[in-house]
Amino acid sequence: MAEDSPPIVTKLDGAIAIIRFNRPAQRNPLSISTLNDLESTLLELMPRDDVKALIFTGTADVFASGANIRELAQLNSISALEFSQLGQRVFQRVADARQLTIAAINGYCLGGALDLALACNIRVASVDAIFAHPGARLGIITGWGGTQRLPRVIQKGRALELFLTGRRIMSAEALELGLVSNVSDCPLDTAISIAGSLS
Repeated sequence: MAEDSPPIVTKLDGAIAIIRFNRPAQRNPLSISTLNDLESTLLELMPRDDVKALIFTGTADVFASGANIRELAQLNSISALEFSQLGQRVFQRVADARQLTIAAINGYCLGGALDLALACNIRVASVDAIFAHPGARLGIITGWGGTQRLPRVIQKGRALELFLTGRRIMSAEALELGLVSNVSDCPLDTAISIAGSLS
């Protein structure tokens, strides 16, 4: 997909909205433009009574790869705060959605992407999904709510270890930790099946 393609695309399947990150060549970064588009999409979908579930997924072998490091390098103290607040606000909208929210994690789920997944009610992963909060290796830490949500989802000590080491874990370990509830050959199909049980 071209670099000028929309960062996310949304498809309505009955009462289910599928929100797909759409720039696999760039590893689906959660750039400023992506977060702004995601917020606009949420503001459009969340008030609708006919939409019962929101499913977030990626493309190719990437769910999403977190913040765009090149963008981070350009930030100053003011714009960095604004960027952090943007991500916090968008992911809090996901957490507060009255619809069921599901992350259908089809591959790499790194940094801010994991923060997004943690804001969802349910997380479903592909067999080869990979999770990490690599910020410690870059001298940074996530500012989008993951430091609060991850210890609530998995045991506090395990969460701290993942933050401090930046270690990657595969879907089998994520399932064991309780980070995901299902591992599936096709997480999107599994997520649609779960969402379909609402009707």
